[in-house]
Amino acid sequence: MSVSADYIAYLTELFAPLGRIRSKRMFGGAGLYCDELFFAIVIDDVLYLKVDEHNRAQFEAEGLEPFRYEAKGKLAQMNYYRAPDEALDSPALMHPWARSALAAALRAKK
Repeated sequence: MSVSADYIAYLTELFAPLGRIRSKRMFGGAGLYCDELFFAIVIDDVLYLKVDEHNRAQFEAEGLEPFRYEAKGKLAQMNYYRAPDEALDSPALMHPWARSALAAALRAKK
């Protein structure tokens, strides 16, 4: 698993209107933070956004896949779902998805 610096720079610019965006290398990819809320992960240049019981159905209704990985020979899943491809090309389309992920991250923090 990896993540390119160019992709992280693009995502940082895409999410900049939402707050202070920073990335941190983790588990072979990167975590994205907005104003210190961990709201997204990037693995192999694929963006996954934070979900919980409040917004998961929105992602599933679009047919978006959860982030899965293998650990100790078993498939594990995290509360992050792939971002819609069409939203990656448009801040106007991405920001509602990102705000939903930020809300899930805020709920998880409490």
